[in-house]
Amino acid sequence: MITQPRRATRSHAPAAKPKAAQTRNATAWGWGILAGLVVATSVAAQDATPLQVPAKSVPVPGDVSPQMAKVIGAPLRANWAIQPRTGEEWKPVAEAGAAALARQVPGMLARLKVTVERTTIDGVRAFILTPDDIPPENRDRLLVHVHGGCYVLNPGEAGLPEAIFMAGFGRFKVISVDYRMPPEATYPAAHDDAMTVWKAVTRTTDPRRTAIFGTSAGGALTLAIVLRAKQEGLPLPAAIAPGTPMSDTTKVGDSFVTNAMLDNVLVSPDGFCDAGAKVYANGHDLKDPMLSPVYGDLSGFPPTILTTGTRDLLLSNTVRVHRKLREAGVEAFLQVGEGQSHAHYIRDDTAPETKAVFMEIAGFFDRHLAR
Repeated sequence: MITQPRRATRSHAPAAKPKAAQTRNATAWGWGILAGLVVATSVAAQDATPLQVPAKSVPVPGDVSPQMAKVIGAPLRANWAIQPRTGEEWKPVAEAGAAALARQVPGMLARLKVTVERTTIDGVRAFILTPDDIPPENRDRLLVHVHGGCYVLNPGEAGLPEAIFMAGFGRFKVISVDYRMPPEATYPAAHDDAMTVWKAVTRTTDPRRTAIFGTSAGGALTLAIVLRAKQEGLPLPAAIAPGTPMSDTTKVGDSFVTNAMLDNVLVSPDGFCDAGAKVYANGHDLKDPMLSPVYGDLSGFPPTILTTGTRDLLLSNTVRVHRKLREAGVEAFLQVGEGQSHAHYIRDDTAPETKAVFMEIAGFFDRHLAR
């Protein structure tokens, strides 16, 4: 703003306005300018030419552990571009991946000193994970876990790594929901199974001593459980931890573009995970908050800790949820892993970054769960 030189005489100057009036006028003027800028920016964004970014090689960050460097530096997922269109086509893909991952589970259980037991809760398949040593403050606490996998992957023991890490590093008892997936069932089967377990937990455990957590599709399910509990007038958990949630299956978000072909797990917004979500949705509106929770009413949510990475295709999904929670007045904490692609923090339990993530979540839960 250019200020005109002050006149030498004030004999014809108008009387000075009261300070409060000056403040109101200045504030109104400021908001008017801001509103104009917002409108102009919105119009400009619609008309702007996309930024052209030159091709470049992206090195592994130099300040990560050797274990995480190996995960970050891995090539793009081999089958990232597959597009199975039915549950029957997804089944062999899921079974092959599950067999490979399940072979790693015994080592994780041994290293983190956790035992696992199969169970059924009101007809829903589940696992109970118990650390060898539960501290006194956690003995009456219980966590519910919903695994990830784009709603079509990681059945059975393959869905357990994150639950094992939470039980082992955080030393909480965990119930992990082995929800139905295509071709066994489509939407809303996973949501219904997760809700069934949540209702059962609230009948036996004080909800003030509980939390819900999960990653990717499990992060979206974590948010959806709270949305449904609110709608149905059910108790809410004391805290939740949605990790890199699939909070917008309509693929809105800056990082779907900026991190495409950089995230070595999901790789592309049009890759396997998008195909899996569509098969699970089975024609249901993808913008429904049950499938895209960022469009839901997040007011009244419990304290929330979110986790993502700088190379995560769902970084924007996570950031947008964090911002919406903050706007709703919800206590929300966001942790972002350096160089990490989608859900890298559940890839290697020996990486110090993995332990740091789960210790952060455990500390958050400890502050918010009743003892």
